[in-house]
Amino acid sequence: MDPLARALAAPAFAMALLTFVVQLRMYVLRIAEMRRLRIHPQSVATSVQAAQRFVDTRAADNFRNLFELPVLFYLALGVAFAIRAEDGALLALAWLFVALRAIHSAIHCSYNKVTHRFTAYLAGSVALMLLWARLAWLALA
Repeated sequence: MDPLARALAAPAFAMALLTFVVQLRMYVLRIAEMRRLRIHPQSVATSVQAAQRFVDTRAADNFRNLFELPVLFYLALGVAFAIRAEDGALLALAWLFVALRAIHSAIHCSYNKVTHRFTAYLAGSVALMLLWARLAWLALA
């Protein structure tokens, strides 16, 4: 495998790692809150019940976010591998997206200021759009 193609796998692994870190944080917070408030697991079996019972949903909300926009990121990297689009700009945009998603997650899971979080989200969205534009350019050129 070409070194640049192998390098394109690294942002995918980093994004997956970010997802697992947020998932672990969600479990730690949820279990602690369930113990502290004596919430029976069956009483939060649905998302509506969970929303009514849990006080701190930041990590859970962010975990859900990591299965929204990042799906297009993973798809873009899959397409890049399929068409052998080995390009330094793609690699830079992939890492930029991962970095901005990490910033978004850090804000979302901590102090959660919406304007800060939205700025990181918007910047990540632009990076992802540019990644897809570059990928389209390479595929169609």
